[in-house]
Order: sequence, then C-alpha cells, then structure tokens
Amino acid sequence: LRVEWRRSRSEVEGWIWGRRSASSAAHQKVCVVGGGPAGFYTAQHLLKDVQVDIYERLPVPFGLVRFGVAPDHPEVKNVISTFTQTAHHARCCYYGNVNVGTDVSVEELREAYHAVVLSYGAEGNRSMGVPGEDLEGVYPAKDFVGWYNGLPSNRELNPGLDCETAVILGQGNVALDVARILLSPIDELKKTDITQRSLDALAQSQVRRVLIVGRRGPLQIAGTIKELREMVNLPDTKPEMVASEFEGMAEALKVIPRPRKRLTELMLKTAVDPPAEKERQRRQAASRSWGLRFLRSPLEVLAGPDGARVAGIRLAVNRLEGTGDGSVAVPTGEVETMDCGLVITSIGYKSLPIDPAVPFDPRKAIVPNSLGRVQQAAGLYCSGWLKTGPVGVIATTMNNSFDTAHSVVEDLTSGCLDATSAKPGSTGIGPLLDKRGVKPVSFSDWEKINQEERRRGAAQGKPREKLLDVEEMLKTVPLLGRGFLM
Repeated sequence: LRVEWRRSRSEVEGWIWGRRSASSAAHQKVCVVGGGPAGFYTAQHLLKDVQVDIYERLPVPFGLVRFGVAPDHPEVKNVISTFTQTAHHARCCYYGNVNVGTDVSVEELREAYHAVVLSYGAEGNRSMGVPGEDLEGVYPAKDFVGWYNGLPSNRELNPGLDCETAVILGQGNVALDVARILLSPIDELKKTDITQRSLDALAQSQVRRVLIVGRRGPLQIAGTIKELREMVNLPDTKPEMVASEFEGMAEALKVIPRPRKRLTELMLKTAVDPPAEKERQRRQAASRSWGLRFLRSPLEVLAGPDGARVAGIRLAVNRLEGTGDGSVAVPTGEVETMDCGLVITSIGYKSLPIDPAVPFDPRKAIVPNSLGRVQQAAGLYCSGWLKTGPVGVIATTMNNSFDTAHSVVEDLTSGCLDATSAKPGSTGIGPLLDKRGVKPVSFSDWEKINQEERRRGAAQGKPREKLLDVEEMLKTVPLLGRGFLM
C-alpha cells in the first residue's frame, strides 16, 4: 500500500504541475520573477505570444501596489483588477511563496524556461551615511510604509510616536505620504485598509509637527501637486513654511514647464500669500502643523541623554549651483540643528542581488542591461526598478516592462534565443520545490486569502484587514492542491 501510495502521489503531482504545460506545449515558456507591478505588466505583454509563469517570494501578489501605495489612495490600487485579469489568463500561472535565489536558483529557472525575466523590484534602503542613523527612532520610509501597509517583514517595527516633532528627509511622494499618514485624523484612516496594529499606534501618537526636509530648493522638489495639495488641505493641520526660502520663485514661474509651474504656484500660495478669512480661521484652529524645509542635508543624527534614542538632527545648509533639475546642492559651511524625536529617511529604495549568477551593479543598484536584456546572459532579462532604479510612477513601470517584454519576444522570434527546443517550465520546477519542502501558493489560493482579509475588514468597517504573517496566510489556504492553478 505504501509503495502504491507513493507512486500514485508522484503521478498526481506530476499531472498537477504538468497539466497546463502539456496542454500548451506549443507555446514558448517564459518565467517572470516578481509578482509586483513590473512582473504583472511584463507578463501581460508577454501573454500575447508566450506562456508565462510568475514566481513571487510572498504568498500574496501585487508588490508595491499592496505594500507601497498609501492606504488613503485606494484609486491607485484599481490597477489590481488588470493584474487579476492577467493572472486568470489561460497561459498564465502564479506561484507565490517561492523565494527565487533561495528555494530555487536563477540557473535552475533558466534551464526550465526559454527566457527568465527578473522583476523583483527594490527591497533595500539607501543609507544616509551619517553618524547616528542607527539610533532608535530613525526609520527608512520604506520600512515605515511597510509597517502601516502590512508588509510581513515590517509588522514588528513599532515606531516610537511619543514625540512632538518628526523630521522626514526627502521631498518625494513617499515622504509626503508618510507626513500625511502621521498627521491624518484617525477617523479618516479608519476607513482605509491601513493595518489595525498601526492604526492603534497612530491613535496614540504624540506627533503634532512634521518637517519635510530636502537638500535642494523649491524648484527641485520631487513630490507632485496632488500629494502637496493633500497636505495643504489636510484637516486640523496648518502649513509652517519659511517665506524667505521662496524668494525669486515668482520670477522663475515665467520660464518653468507647466507641471512644475503649478506645483510651485501652490507652494508660493501656501507659504507667502495671506490666506483668505476661512482658511485663516482653519489654520488658527489647527492642532497640528507641517512644513517644507529646503537646502538642508543631514550631517548627523543626535542622541538624547540616554545615548540610544534620537533627539535631534544636525543639518548642513546648502546653496545651489546650476539651474533647474540639473542644479547641485553645495554646502555653505553653515550648520543648524532641528530638535525631533523621530527621523524618517525617504531618500530612495534600492534593488538587491538575489543570486550570485546574475550580474549586478552595486553602485547603481541595478542589473546591467540594454533594453531589458541582461548583459552577457542570453535569455535573462529584467524589468521595473531592477532595470532602471527606483524612478517614476506605476505608468512608468508599465512602459518600462512592456519594453522588456518586447525585447523577449523579439529575441524569441528572431532566433537570438533557441525557441525550438522543448522546455519543461513549471513541470521541471515543481518537483524541485516539492523536494525542498516549498509549498507554492496559486492565484486561486491568493483569492482565498483575499476573501479572508475582506471578511476581517468588514467586521471592523474597513475595506480589508491584511494578514501580517506569512504562516497565517498559509493557514488560510487548504493544504490539498495548494500552489496549482487547475
């Protein structure tokens, strides 16, 4: 009986992994590593021509759309419906809970597929490189965002919010998102899919003042007008700007491009123009404040009397050399100190290498490539931030990923890649994962997790309550049949 069971189990597993592959053997097989926006957009474009398997480290898909987009920006997450359509495509299969580089190597994927596209994004944090950045109370924005958005690796962050002033270094949209979440009324956040754990912490927060600091001037701010307008209109807050930092801006408006002009006009109106009576009263009644500070670069994070926790930050005062986006911040020699109990660094994400077999440029933190083709590695490609660095918005990633997909298809059809030989695809990878004790999560399994999160959220009057622990996610999915899209 034991021998018969083992034989039958092996046959069933081979059938499960191979059913879809056998039914579409005529298609070339491409593997996409990463189930975020870059991965799904790459797969979407590839599915016009080939069969695609998506491998994702976490059980749940969508990457930064799930874990990076601010909870009070649900409209940005509408793209999930497009990704879901891609996952349901007859030639697409999603395998979550598979850590490429650990559970299976890139070389093993290259042996099983005609082409492999690396689209796993930027999971690292850029360092300030100044003394004191490891003090308690200093957090990368990526980790802080992951904390309130339910990223499993950040669920235990427990940021100290028992201070009056927070300083955010960086002036991009992530910095503005963090500032808004810190100062938003709790009743507004309760309507979002922010995690209950972070909501409870924010409800007890003592932060009343947030300063958003940039190394260059108002004309170089990286944030966009939508996010800045949200700060200007945030209930129970008032702007705290330094009017002198905007000297000469009115003249500059005559020559700058329209998007930058509208953003600068909003900053000028907020910082310099006397408010109308209704706005004046609103500001007067506000219990919290926020402000932009320009031409400042971090020199040192200062510890309090205990030597362990942040109590302030020392900043270099800069001047600009050059004009426009090409201007460079140069220290003047002047230094100033800001008192604060919380520092959040929003100075950029960076990609990390996942496999020594993959070329990687540590300085640029990207995989060296030409139009998505990894240098000196035929059949290996990259898309998204791993290809370009962390730049642009979701639409930028879409175009970037479509371009890589075009390169893959071009190479398959032109003969640059051998597309005539049969490749096993997931049929070859499945048994490897099984031997290593890895249980993949299919897209239909994710939909069970999704249903559970929505059920928990509905019980609290929220769109969803995210599961924060990978093991808890896996317990939501029945063991039988896990990982196989039938």
